[in-house]
Amino acid sequence: MPTLPKIIFVLALALSFSGLLPPPIALTVGIVFGLSFPHPYINESRGIARTLLQSSVVALGFGMNLHEVLKAGRTGFIYTALGISFALLAGLALGKLLQVRGNSSFLITTGTAICGGSAIAAMGPILQADEEEMAVSLGTIFILNSAGLLIFPPIGNALRLSQSQFGLWAALAIHDTSSVVGATTKYGTQALVIGTTVKLARALWIVPLTLGTAAIKHRLRKSSVGGDRALLVQFPWFILFFVLAAVLNTYVRTLEHITPSLFTLGRLGLTVTLFLIGSGISRTTLKTVGWRPLLLGVLLWLAVGMTSLYFIRTGSISF
Repeated sequence: MPTLPKIIFVLALALSFSGLLPPPIALTVGIVFGLSFPHPYINESRGIARTLLQSSVVALGFGMNLHEVLKAGRTGFIYTALGISFALLAGLALGKLLQVRGNSSFLITTGTAICGGSAIAAMGPILQADEEEMAVSLGTIFILNSAGLLIFPPIGNALRLSQSQFGLWAALAIHDTSSVVGATTKYGTQALVIGTTVKLARALWIVPLTLGTAAIKHRLRKSSVGGDRALLVQFPWFILFFVLAAVLNTYVRTLEHITPSLFTLGRLGLTVTLFLIGSGISRTTLKTVGWRPLLLGVLLWLAVGMTSLYFIRTGSISF
């Protein structure tokens, strides 16, 4: 029996990389596997998923035109600033209303406001969150992030959103970069360009938010020995490599014969990443989440998604 999960996992992993499974299906297969079997490679899977996600995003840069990227990035900076401010205020208010204990409320709020699990991973050590708080927060975000990848494209089609509208909505309302890329890839090329770029602009807010939180934490605990160490924040370097890949794709004509292959590898790597993320969601994770943090995550996500969609459809936010 222990060998059966290993066989199924390896086969599903191979199918994900083959390109036969679209990103949403790969994520669904991963979730079904995680809920049905004990994960045989859970620790290795999490490490590989994190590295593969960053590498895939960089490879996707070879399919981007820098002029479009810069245009989306300039406009997206303003939208992400407003969206993050709204999400932080709404999340903290909902957390108090629902009486979500400990650091879970702030972690779920920052995960929703910025970039899901990456923001939680960066913020957790600064807040000195314990393992239970991290598990609850990550579990809530991963569940909603998976749902976003599956339901956003059908909603976009039903509302007849344009490529630019859907890309912007996905970037502002879906938690993790992987799911933004997965949802926009299914919707169309222009949606992918806008969605990925605005999402990466949104992810950059990890740096000021974590530094600001660390400074406040340090000021409140001046006598703490570990106070200074809390100011050390890992910068998401893969975002810079994504921009570099876009520069090479736009200006270095000699790379024209290999950039499409690199872009394809990025899409396949992303599909594998989504399967790995889905496979990490277990029944234990669902039980650990509980109803208060999950309700906070759902309500905040609905508030961010519906508000951003309203402004996009009315033309208040556009490209």
